Amino acid sequence: MKKGLLQVYTGNGKGKTTASLGLALRASGHGWKVIMVQFMKGRAYGELKAVPNLPEFTIEQYGRDEFVDKKNPDPIDIELARKGFDRAKEVLLSGGYDIVILDEINVALDFNLVGLEETLELINNRAQRTEVICTGRYAPQALLDIADLITEMREIRHPYQGGIPGRIGIEF
Repeated sequence: MKKGLLQVYTGNGKGKTTASLGLALRASGHGWKVIMVQFMKGRAYGELKAVPNLPEFTIEQYGRDEFVDKKNPDPIDIELARKGFDRAKEVLLSGGYDIVILDEINVALDFNLVGLEETLELINNRAQRTEVICTGRYAPQALLDIADLITEMREIRHPYQGGIPGRIGIEF
């Protein structure tokens, strides 16, 4: 690619991370180098088991397997988000990746675990050919304003509403 675009997957429906993984799978099949930097995630999701089988695709997690209290985040949550942001900065400025997925960055922004201005500055100053995908609920308007593609996932019905818990291989 000569010029990478900015894609945002947001909304209250299921499938934002899944959509970005689909794009990563496609890119990997073409030999592109992809990294997913996961904010606020520390659980052993199924994609962590599958990715080692894909060439040129890496996932790195910067979070705990616990919910973050938006009003009072634990200092470790802030520290992990900062480490994730620093890693994102390294890969976005390096030019060494075709696609960089910032998974749940929108939520990290909403929870003030990372700064909006520094995130926008990083995205705007990334290596020109790098495609960036930002996922998560609550995408800030300033990010939407500079996005080339915006997809909003809208929940209409979800098994949780019927008391069905998350299922391995589907939600995890």
